[in-house]
Amino acid sequence: MSALPNCPQCNSAFTYEDGPLYICPECAHEWSKEGPAAVQEEQKVWRDANGNELKDGDSVTVIKDLKIKGSSSVVKVGTKVKNIRLIDGDHDIDCKIDGIGAMQLKSEFVKKA
Repeated sequence: MSALPNCPQCNSAFTYEDGPLYICPECAHEWSKEGPAAVQEEQKVWRDANGNELKDGDSVTVIKDLKIKGSSSVVKVGTKVKNIRLIDGDHDIDCKIDGIGAMQLKSEFVKKA
């Protein structure tokens, strides 16, 4: 008899080993042999154009003129943006810019102030 654990998601007894993982063929759930304590969620790290780590609430400076889609306005080089919020997605900074309003920026076009 096999001493493999049941699937923690669907409780299936038909689990199998594949390298460092256990796999359930019924629900396709994969988990580490070491258990949940060994699995650490990878935290996403946002970095500016110079490679500095960004955090929520930081202030950044725009390093390139950015055209605003659907408008004739431009965010000029050197515009300081305070109290940013980091989000997942292509445009990973959510912020408010004085005179323009709420918008999203890419972290590759800013540097930490």
